[in-house]
Amino acid sequence: MTYAQIAEMAEETNLPVAYDHFAEGDSPDPPFLVFLMPQSSGFYADGRLYYRETVLALELYTDKKDPPLEARVEAVLDAHDINFKKSETWIETEKLYEVIYETEVPYGE
Repeated sequence: MTYAQIAEMAEETNLPVAYDHFAEGDSPDPPFLVFLMPQSSGFYADGRLYYRETVLALELYTDKKDPPLEARVEAVLDAHDINFKKSETWIETEKLYEVIYETEVPYGE
């Protein structure tokens, strides 16, 4: 997947979406989605790159627990055949739930 494909997939949730964070003063009211690609790796042999993948994290922020919204995000990931690991935390200082969907996807420019 390219950066553009990942961004397009995230937008299929019909939520406000940004890479890493929204600019100061531009952050929407929750719910919103942020995606990150914090690291990548590749398979090299004979001095050549054969395969590259990146860690992809989609972070869903809500001000209350919202299982139907989580199901909507998960349906988008499922539609793209993306397996994921899900975790959740309450961010006390922001008064927000953060649900993180983490996976690895093939990555190409």
